[in-house]
Amino acid sequence: MSFTVLIPARLASTRLPNKPLADIAGIPMVVRVAQRVAQGVPQSVRIVVAADDPCIVEACAAFGVQALLTRVDHASGSDRLAEACDLLGLADDEIVVNVQGDEPLIDPELVTAVADLLGRHHTASMGTAAHAIDAVQDFKNPNVVKVVLNAAGLALYFSRAPIAWWRDGYADGIHSLAQPAPLRHIGIYSYRAGFLRLFPTLAQAPMEVTEALEQLRVLWHGYQIAVHTSLTAPGAGVDTPQDLERVRKFFAP
Repeated sequence: MSFTVLIPARLASTRLPNKPLADIAGIPMVVRVAQRVAQGVPQSVRIVVAADDPCIVEACAAFGVQALLTRVDHASGSDRLAEACDLLGLADDEIVVNVQGDEPLIDPELVTAVADLLGRHHTASMGTAAHAIDAVQDFKNPNVVKVVLNAAGLALYFSRAPIAWWRDGYADGIHSLAQPAPLRHIGIYSYRAGFLRLFPTLAQAPMEVTEALEQLRVLWHGYQIAVHTSLTAPGAGVDTPQDLERVRKFFAP
């Protein structure tokens, strides 16, 4: 299947200034992400960084990574990706995979798996991924987003709450995990480019505001999200200086 990988990169970061350009063994983090993705996708797949600052574009160019300069005033990453689709001239039926620019340890094969979802689920506007939760603390953690699927592998709901709720087993609190295991959402997305252009124009959903989860807008407006269930947990992203040091050790020669 043919698709385009877009990596949004925003220079401003509260917890980690200039995060896309953070040095990881001599290579900027956003370039590391692009290189990692390239390990698991066909050579025909285009990998493009959607940046908000010329410094990022220049850093990518120095390592042979294609990058586009997008506006600095986008309200969300989805808006940035929609602009990138227009700059690249993508047709509405083309598939785009959104890989976050702070995921240098992403499983490269996961990118293709999420892209393939839209080839198999023709009624879905988006695709994403999940994996089984194996720790009670993760299930209870509101920063770990959970997802429940239907029989066809389409998302029914995403929540920060522990779902699905095991009525009998959780009557006195969560001390173990039900079977089948609950699913943790992995923040990688595939879209049809036409839907990516449409999404920023959709009104926010009440449940999206409550949960602070943008993907709930998709479900609230009646669109479908297909979900790939991975056998392994994703590599950790980089949000803090401590995360960055951990990743640097991984890439250290």
